[in-house]
Amino acid sequence: MKISSDNKHQHHTDKGYQNHPFVETAAPKGFFFYMRRAWGSLFVPDVPDGHELTELESIQLLNSISSDRVTWLGHASFLITTSEMTILTDPFLSKRASPVSWAGPKRIVNLPIPINKLPAIDIVIVSHNHYDHLDDKTVRELKNKHEIHVVVPLGLKSFFTDRGYSKVTELDWGQSVSVEGIKISAEPSVHDSARSTSDHNKTLWASWVIESFQKRILYIGDTGYSDTIFNYIGGKYDSFDFAILPIGAYEPRELLWMSHVTPEEAVSIGSDVRAKILISSHWGTISSLSDEPMFEPPVRFKKAGRDGGFSDEDLWIMKVGETRSIASTQN
Repeated sequence: MKISSDNKHQHHTDKGYQNHPFVETAAPKGFFFYMRRAWGSLFVPDVPDGHELTELESIQLLNSISSDRVTWLGHASFLITTSEMTILTDPFLSKRASPVSWAGPKRIVNLPIPINKLPAIDIVIVSHNHYDHLDDKTVRELKNKHEIHVVVPLGLKSFFTDRGYSKVTELDWGQSVSVEGIKISAEPSVHDSARSTSDHNKTLWASWVIESFQKRILYIGDTGYSDTIFNYIGGKYDSFDFAILPIGAYEPRELLWMSHVTPEEAVSIGSDVRAKILISSHWGTISSLSDEPMFEPPVRFKKAGRDGGFSDEDLWIMKVGETRSIASTQN
């Protein structure tokens, strides 16, 4: 396992990390924002027919596709299989995105594939440490911990080693590591980190580039928009076969612009990085994260994509539990 780097450390501070180019992170959201979150977590919105597959349907579909494939487990958790290696992104497979089991943002759809029925995981990658992207219960319950290669931003290694993992690599922006023929590179995003009131920005956040013999995939767990950053990534890597992009949790804009993109901005990222196919993420799974209607993001994403020159076939709005082949891409 070899680590390479071209990092220049502009995003390091005496107390942790910051966005570069600089963007203020985590604006104070105020009492009423959190009251709306708490109130919203008490209710489960109506889920449209066809939004999620059953456990049986999810497992059967997964097993029916033997080629390179991607499975949406909900929110920002995906299974990506390429070059016979299976990667789990941002492991949140619990009922609540919260430090406690009895309160906080709640999963509104069923987990399509239980943890004990997931295929063997070879690699776990984590974009940042927020509860809806890094879940303690999920990390503890994954099987074969000593066989999983975990790749995380700076500061998150101990989260995994404390829970029984032994193959854990921390990367800074601009660094990469090769795991069994898969090259994984950390690149910037516009976000922040915290799991309590005392650890703000003590650990890093990142976008991830996944390169196998067959595919180049960009995975972004969470980000605000930056034409500087994403045009830089597009220039550095030339193009991507797929970009997995967050499209939800963006209202109110005055509070969330620096950490969450709108669906239109997600499409702009896809264009900036020169991605062929855009896969929507970070929506339709957890209640009460933000103020926009729960099922508005994919409608806006589809329209923005068409307006931006993408075909419907290149704009993926997957069902929770759905698996699609990524064995070929359209040029």
